[in-house]
Amino acid sequence: MREWVPVPGTAKARLVEAAIHQFEVAGYEAVNVTELAAKADVTTGSLYHHFGSKLGLYLVVREEMERRVVDRMAGAVAAAGGRGRAAVRAALLVAFDAAAHFGVCRILAEPLPVPRDDPIEATLRPLVPKRRGASGTILAASLRAALLAVADGVPSPTARASLDYLLAPE
Repeated sequence: MREWVPVPGTAKARLVEAAIHQFEVAGYEAVNVTELAAKADVTTGSLYHHFGSKLGLYLVVREEMERRVVDRMAGAVAAAGGRGRAAVRAALLVAFDAAAHFGVCRILAEPLPVPRDDPIEATLRPLVPKRRGASGTILAASLRAALLAVADGVPSPTARASLDYLLAPE
């Protein structure tokens, strides 16, 4: 069992659940630690004990959601032949669908508060020819723009259709 996966109903589990909701609704910067702890029915001390800081809690949530999305992307890539336009399209649409299903569109769309490698971009990069070096960055940014649109109120099918339009072959 992964270390962070909390036992249901525990303070740690309630903090993770509240964090997913709060970070999705408001974004990392706007979340207040006191309010987050209150929504989880714990003290701020409990948050600091389990995660060290608001950033620590955010990174646990973000990294787990990225892992889940990247796992699904890898499956879609394999099913689409492993490289090329079809694989890129499958990976991005599966990533979009997973983020929408998990309810973490804003979490995965917003910039990270600390520098680190982007696992979604890293998954996309080997799918495109090396001569198109920035493609992974641009494709990941397109996914994030579609996810942010959903977080800001655009219906998921509309945002997905827009992303699909960008990826569809002529």
